[in-house]
Amino acid sequence: MRQSGAEAIAGMEARGFIFGAAVAAKLALPFLPVRKSGKLPCETISVDYALEYGSDRLELDPASVRQGQRVAMVDDLLATGGTACATAKLLRQAGAVVDHAFFVIDLPDLGGAAKLAKVGVAVAALMDFEGD
Repeated sequence: MRQSGAEAIAGMEARGFIFGAAVAAKLALPFLPVRKSGKLPCETISVDYALEYGSDRLELDPASVRQGQRVAMVDDLLATGGTACATAKLLRQAGAVVDHAFFVIDLPDLGGAAKLAKVGVAVAALMDFEGD
């Protein structure tokens, strides 16, 4: 994680808060919560993204990101990559440099890591579980 040059850690709602906040605390870095719509008590920027069963929106306080700040994303699970790609887009919209994402589990057969690679985000995971 340190090799990524991260200056802040972003965690996606909800389990990303647990893992991301712990990583941020361990590295003494700021934690940036990426929330579902309507949860932050401040002005936000947002990005809509497609899910397998519909769509959703993520929001971020743009004042929490410095222009050019290197931000690493942390979450529990990488599946199709939709939420992670939307998070990278949102952070970049706020001015962050996002080129690393860290997960506890990757499900490689669902293509999330490949989708993130296409948008310039390298993926690392503690473990992966391939399909049958």
